Formats: sequence, C-alpha cells, structure tokens
Amino acid sequence: MDTPLDTISLMGLRVHAHHGVFDFERENGQTFVIDVVVHLDARPAADADDLASTVHYGELAERVVAAVENDPVDLIETVAERVAGVALTWQAVLRVDVAVHKPDAPIDAVFDDVVVRISRSREAAA
Repeated sequence: MDTPLDTISLMGLRVHAHHGVFDFERENGQTFVIDVVVHLDARPAADADDLASTVHYGELAERVVAAVENDPVDLIETVAERVAGVALTWQAVLRVDVAVHKPDAPIDAVFDDVVVRISRSREAAA
C-alpha cells in the first residue's frame, strides 16, 4: 500500500490581476483568489529539520503572486496551469492542487464565486 502524501496548503492568496476575455477586465483588473495545495513527503525535511528539503511557503506565495499578476490571459484555466507549473518547480512536490477563484466574474446573476480547480502531478508534467 502506498504511503499517503503530506500537504502544505496556501489558501486564499489574493492577487489583483488583469485576466479575462472582456476589455474592461483587462483594463480595470479584478481580484483573483488562489488556493495551492502541494503534496509531498515531508519526512526528509522533518528528519533533517531542513527547509531545503521541503517547500518554502513564503517563496511559493511570492512566485504564485508574480505568476498571476503578470502576462494577462483570457482564461482562469490558463492561470491555474501557470500556478501548477510554479508549484511543480520544487523538487519535493509530487502533486499539486490549484483553485483559482474569480469572485467578481462578469456574470449577470447573483453568485458567490466562480472556481476552476485542477490537479497536476510531476509525472504528467514530464
């Protein structure tokens, strides 16, 4: 039986960015909320008490913000893929779950949130 992976979660990261298919989204921008859950084996880092053997969540947050802020795209699916790619740059990360929330999406209805969720693994990225 496989040993379950450990997780490090970064939830509710708020980023102002200019993604969207409409001109006003690109011009004005809006808030995107990002959740990232990285799956890894935390035992080597814990055993050695070594930050280099795990994911520095502060650096993860900084890199995710930079990836979301830059280079506007039409789809939040593209943003989610970009964030997953950032997380998978850490050698310790075996899988990542990403949720991109667009709470101010231009929908002509009352709603709480729009969310795209993806899961990516190191094997699939290779």
